[in-house]
Amino acid sequence: MAADDSDWLELSTSTGGVIRVLKAAHPRARRLRLTVTPKGARLTYPHGTHTAQMTAFLRHHADWLEQKLGEFHLDAEPLPALRVGVPATFPFRGDDIELRWAEGPYPKVEHAPGSLTLVIPRPPTRALGVARGLLASFFEAQIRRDVSRWLPTYIPLINAAPTALRIRPLKSLWGSLDTRDRINLDLALALAPPAALRYVLVHELCHLKVRNHSPRFWHWVESVLPDHKAQRTWLRAHGSGLKRQLDRLVADVAD
Repeated sequence: MAADDSDWLELSTSTGGVIRVLKAAHPRARRLRLTVTPKGARLTYPHGTHTAQMTAFLRHHADWLEQKLGEFHLDAEPLPALRVGVPATFPFRGDDIELRWAEGPYPKVEHAPGSLTLVIPRPPTRALGVARGLLASFFEAQIRRDVSRWLPTYIPLINAAPTALRIRPLKSLWGSLDTRDRINLDLALALAPPAALRYVLVHELCHLKVRNHSPRFWHWVESVLPDHKAQRTWLRAHGSGLKRQLDRLVADVAD
């Protein structure tokens, strides 16, 4: 259902623009929470919050909000839709790769240097859903393979280990560590250079030692991965494009 005008707040920026923020009450919300995704900005609030309080909250975060929206390049040209049988290109592990199609008795992914072939059986009415599922599984397997190689190096350095690894599309984050010490990684990291994926993994591993982003936390990250700043910069510059590509490729695939 489309949002009507009463579901939006408008915020004037210092550069003369206007930012529209979708507001949504949440029954379990205990505080105001502002998030930015490739689809725009959203303010989640507890029931009973006055509009004036929401507006003041947005003004306080106006500079951050404008910066984050700019990083997502919301004015970028839409990507062409994924169509069965139509070749396409997309980033994979930091390089452009060609997506090809073939017909076969059972669904599978054939990976060769510079190309990825989706083998799809008939009937064609289900082909797009099968293709998206194949891509999502292939991307997840790639991330798990990389992480399994790196963990034996980093766990002894940090002297802590996650209880589980979960990989799925994340709206705005690249990774997170939950209260059960499970690491969550964004599926879009399969499209990024391995160094960027490595940085996000180390970032979340270091949260096992320090749960916030204090100087002590960044000291841990620096000690484990000295080039982490370059990877943070790369993700800020290119990350929104990766998330848009992932949405194009695996949209509507269940977590």
